[in-house]
Amino acid sequence: MADGDGEEDGRQIRTLADLARVAGVSTGTVSRALAGSSLVNPKTRNHIRDLARRHGVRPNQMASKLRSRRTGVIGVVIPLGHERRQHISDPFFMTLLGALADELTESGYDIMLSRAIPDENEEWLDRITGSGMTDGVIVIGQSDQFDTIERVAESYRPMVVWGHYRTGQRHCVVGTDNALGGRLAAEHLIARGATRLLFLGDTTGIEIAQRLAGVEQAAIAAEIELTHFPLHLSDEEIVANIGAALTAHAGPVDGIIAASDLIAMAALKELHARGRRVPDAVQIVGYDDLPLAAQTMPPLTTIRQDIDFGAKAIVDRLRRRIENEDADSLVMRPELIERETSRSRGVSPRPF
Repeated sequence: MADGDGEEDGRQIRTLADLARVAGVSTGTVSRALAGSSLVNPKTRNHIRDLARRHGVRPNQMASKLRSRRTGVIGVVIPLGHERRQHISDPFFMTLLGALADELTESGYDIMLSRAIPDENEEWLDRITGSGMTDGVIVIGQSDQFDTIERVAESYRPMVVWGHYRTGQRHCVVGTDNALGGRLAAEHLIARGATRLLFLGDTTGIEIAQRLAGVEQAAIAAEIELTHFPLHLSDEEIVANIGAALTAHAGPVDGIIAASDLIAMAALKELHARGRRVPDAVQIVGYDDLPLAAQTMPPLTTIRQDIDFGAKAIVDRLRRRIENEDADSLVMRPELIERETSRSRGVSPRPF
């Protein structure tokens, strides 16, 4: 216990017992309040924390963790089974990681970050959840590891995943309705006159596969042509792959739907290099609405995932699961953010 120099009613406050006396509660209640336990009502918890801050009283963190059998650490892991050369520096990962870090640190947790390349034994997640080094685990993306995550979720409760929800699954997920997002993107371009669509993205991962499924649904309903070009997300391959896709489909394509904003930005750059004007010759819609999306030239139309809200929902659900409380999955509704890459001049909207 660190010493404090505060006084209350003429008596120094140095210990949890002193805080309990002043707050009019038990020492156990003070200990639980300072640990952030949901067993203490928010008003009392905030009052006790305020008293502790004012008087410089801090519990010995190591002793507290030993007593509670908690580490104060949350593991954050990014599985890359389908795209092994993708990096944590990917703009989407960095945006979500930043939002998660803010939420976790404000909740009193430290973060242990890892990038997992799943092996043939499928034990990458078992090693993390069974290490004893974390109080809970956040998985960013399911990649092609849905079955592994499901298996671990049978016996490991404090885990929340950013990803796609399947009816009846065991693991808790926070994510966007990806099929709806893909459909919104396609319907938007079709309404603006697009008749030959190109979808750019590798569909080995569940989320992108669902985005393509939504695009296909809209294309079938409008009876228009759709081509899919698998595209890897590694920095070393993305530009070359986009070049190959545009070379193969240079003539007929007038609408591109990218599986991510990063892909859409690379497509913008390649189209500019080829002298194909956006949106006059080709319209583009990305996916994610990263901060960079509004800064491209022209600004990128995209499907927005509410990453900040999603990060809050992930941390809230994880805290509840750590406390053995119920926490269900959350499927967020995506939103079309219209900018300049899909506002084609002189084209009348196509009726459905």
